[in-house]
Amino acid sequence: MPRTPKTPAVGLPIVFALTGASGAPYAIRLLDALVEAKRDVWLIVSAHGYRLLQTESDVADLDGLRLAIGKKRFDAHVRVFDDGDRGAAPASGSVLTAGMVICPCSMGTVASIAAGTSRSLVERSADVTLKERRKLVLVPRETPLSAIHLENMLRLTRAGAVVLPAAPAFYHRPKSMEDLIDFVVARVLDQLDVEHAVGKRWR
Repeated sequence: MPRTPKTPAVGLPIVFALTGASGAPYAIRLLDALVEAKRDVWLIVSAHGYRLLQTESDVADLDGLRLAIGKKRFDAHVRVFDDGDRGAAPASGSVLTAGMVICPCSMGTVASIAAGTSRSLVERSADVTLKERRKLVLVPRETPLSAIHLENMLRLTRAGAVVLPAAPAFYHRPKSMEDLIDFVVARVLDQLDVEHAVGKRWR
């Protein structure tokens, strides 16, 4: 089970990886919510992640993402790392973080983390998060799921990760796509122990 860092997690950065699975609106909303909560974020976007942002949200590059979040807010709380730099801070277990979220998380990324390949900074950061017994939240969206997908997710769950599929509910009577997005983002924020007012809770 994940252990609580000796340093209060609220003062530590959250590693946030964005990969090529469908779900760019979830990623943008989650990043916005983390910045709104004034949490420092170490952001890693894979090459397929940038393609996803363009395809699903018309965010062409990093500057476009800064604009979507708000440049001042982004620059105040977000530090960006190159996915090809496996020597960057998130790759070291001696660097304390408040955990990691991969949103959205492709099944290729799930498979690589489950196998411990560490071929990129995203994969190495996830590997470090697991070995240091910190919270690792994976937000896959693939459907349907093959036996391979399920086995990989089970393997990661047994290793201590939280698999949180991008599966919005309807009991809160959503009125818009934003409501559906907020439902998933709120669950992710809860797992990261981030205080927020995103979405509606069951009463």
